[in-house]
Amino acid sequence: MNHLESSFTGKNAFWRYFIMIVAVLAVSNTIGSIPLVIAMLKNPSAISDLSANPSDLSPLGLDPNISFIYMLIPFVIGLAAFVLLVRPLNGRTIMNVINGTGTFRWNRFFISAGVWLIISIIYLFINLKVDPGNFSLNNVSSTLIPLVIISVLFIPFQAAFEEILFRGYLMQGFTVMLRNRLFPLVMTSVLFGLMHSLNPEVDEFGFLTMMPQYILFGLIFGVITILDDGIESAIGIHAANNAFLCIMVTNEASALQTPAVWVQHTIHPWIEFGVMLLMGIVTVLILAGIFKWKSLTFLASTVEPKMEGADQIV
Repeated sequence: MNHLESSFTGKNAFWRYFIMIVAVLAVSNTIGSIPLVIAMLKNPSAISDLSANPSDLSPLGLDPNISFIYMLIPFVIGLAAFVLLVRPLNGRTIMNVINGTGTFRWNRFFISAGVWLIISIIYLFINLKVDPGNFSLNNVSSTLIPLVIISVLFIPFQAAFEEILFRGYLMQGFTVMLRNRLFPLVMTSVLFGLMHSLNPEVDEFGFLTMMPQYILFGLIFGVITILDDGIESAIGIHAANNAFLCIMVTNEASALQTPAVWVQHTIHPWIEFGVMLLMGIVTVLILAGIFKWKSLTFLASTVEPKMEGADQIV
């Protein structure tokens, strides 16, 4: 075991985590927003329309794929800021945060992404067969090619940023507090849900309807992180999920507006919640067989510190 056990190395005072989160989010939302601000200055009349729906950049008159890139740039900037700050602030490297070792397990990333992608394709196929009237063919033009390229190149950065921040950095921080696995799992999942509380889906369907979905996603990623002793599988699934939706299915309330293949007209949040829960269970079972994970009872176990070079309080 390395990921949570290595939480105790480095510098873990609360103020260091607070400064990291504030700094990373500030850099992401300022420097990362510069291209969008420039586009807004060129078209100031669109600002009022953007304030009504910030996820829809169409009033700026930009190509949809360019708009998509603008929405993803803040995640790339935020990730870069985290990589630069984690050593001076916490005395750890980015790989310490990812899995507590010095090697990124690419097989975990690609296998987990592939499993989730296959399950997602099956679900979309069933949806199209069961309720075809709820979908309209939206885009089969050549614009799909740049959309696929952008999704494959940029979405992993967005997924990595969120997973490193929550299932990596904050999960390790909460582990230092109580030295178990269950508390970090629950806390990071709740915070992950709250981070998405400003998404347009929340405005469309309501806070109490959407929060369970976001928290459930956080729990799925968290369980996989703990069982796999690192966040590579969670990054893979997160990236596969978001890329698949950006390319294949969009709807008016989606946080990432893209020229996807299909438009889904009506969303049933609680049905989606049930499907997500089933997909999560199936994914965990499949990956547990592939990677030979321990029993789920491992989630409730304590964490024994790896104290080499530890400095927990400064």
